Amino acid sequence: MPAVRSRTQAAADRAVDASPGTERHLGKTVVQVLLKLAYPALILCAWKWDTPRYVGCMLFAILWLQRWAGSGPVATSLRRLSTIDWTVVGLLSCASAAIVLTNSELLLRLYPSLVNLGLLIAFGATLVRGPSMIEKFARLGNPNLPPGAVRHTLRVTQVWCAFFALNGVFSAYTALYWSRASWSLYNGAIAYVLIGVLLVAEVIWRYLVVLPRAARSEAA
Repeated sequence: MPAVRSRTQAAADRAVDASPGTERHLGKTVVQVLLKLAYPALILCAWKWDTPRYVGCMLFAILWLQRWAGSGPVATSLRRLSTIDWTVVGLLSCASAAIVLTNSELLLRLYPSLVNLGLLIAFGATLVRGPSMIEKFARLGNPNLPPGAVRHTLRVTQVWCAFFALNGVFSAYTALYWSRASWSLYNGAIAYVLIGVLLVAEVIWRYLVVLPRAARSEAA
């Protein structure tokens, strides 16, 4: 019985010791989720505010808080910014600073198209110098990707580049010709629904086509 009590007490002590770390991890996870939702939510609500300068301040804060608060292998990878990555961050930082300085609604409206341009540059550069952006993410979970998977990640990266290009052009069109409310709705909600549809479509294609084809190749 003393041994049982001793083991029980030790387990309780470990639980108490782990509790602060667990709480910190949970708190950071909540912050990360909120920061990911903050940008589309801000754009979605921007049409209600008559002072673009305040929105520009929040865009600048969100941009750098997202990078600072990230954790895990993906965030660690993203922190190792290349020259092109720094160019994208600098572009968006300058854009948000320009909104603050000029209080320009047009610049604010063009910000989502600049986000798409930055993503196009970041993803497209990996197609030139390799490995592709999606391959980088895939190797975080599986460092030893087979050649078929590498080709698939290359094609998926190309699809994302096409999406960012088309979405960026259409976003600029909404900035120039749509009403405030319609611009906010598209860039703060509809565009992210389209991203979700593309993600789901890629997962379905992977499991219904890519993985069975790879399994047949291995069996042969």
